[in-house]
Amino acid sequence: MEQREVQSVLVVGAGSIGVGVVHSFDSAGFKTSVLSRTPSRLEGKFAHATVVASLPAEPPCLIVESIPEVADLKRQLYAEIEERYAGRTIIATNTSGLPLEDLARPLRFRHNFMGLHYLFPADASEFVELSRIAETSDVAVARVSEALKRCGKTPVVLNRPVIGALINRLQHAILREAYYLIAEGIVTPSQIDDIAKRLLGPRMCISGLIEQKDISGLDTHALAQQSIVPHLGGQRSAEGESRCRRKGGAHHGAACRNGRGRRGSA
Repeated sequence: MEQREVQSVLVVGAGSIGVGVVHSFDSAGFKTSVLSRTPSRLEGKFAHATVVASLPAEPPCLIVESIPEVADLKRQLYAEIEERYAGRTIIATNTSGLPLEDLARPLRFRHNFMGLHYLFPADASEFVELSRIAETSDVAVARVSEALKRCGKTPVVLNRPVIGALINRLQHAILREAYYLIAEGIVTPSQIDDIAKRLLGPRMCISGLIEQKDISGLDTHALAQQSIVPHLGGQRSAEGESRCRRKGGAHHGAACRNGRGRRGSA
């Protein structure tokens, strides 16, 4: 069957990310619906999107899966989708931590499967990471990329899947070293945050990461890499993160803003 432009989108999962994805497609004029186990709590939440409690009879062009990060739950959902629609819809998972190849292994229509990782808040964040597996078709990638652009998004296409995709891998690489420096007593969490907000952030906005090294000179950069990289935290960074976790306590999300996170008392 000839592939067509994405016109209808079903979002499965109505957590904070899922709701943002619904708003993004809904406000861009797509025929949008959201599947939730508790549809009543979503009444009146969207301008045009409909709330459903089960897979619709007609296949949506795109299904964005945003359910909890439990591989078996996701595979069960994909099996239900394939049984009902027989490959007539694209399945895109919002996971950033589960291996896409493992999730896709039981699928019969792997050409229509990909990762589609939104950043919080999903409706406001410009970039969306699109990760393809070996079997993902160019047509599916093009269709979803075009749909994202119609939402005002910039798709970042990864040619093969890696755990954490692009943005989380870069972020956690920096965090790993930051935790090591904090755990060793070299700097404080507040110093790390101040540098990130007032120096690294503005600097990256001007010249990016790789371009900045092109500007400053690759010979100098190579020498700096040889000098600095062997002394980065490495495994010690993971140990430092563990110590920071024990020191900061097992608080989650907004709790860290109440003076109980790694920065200490507010």
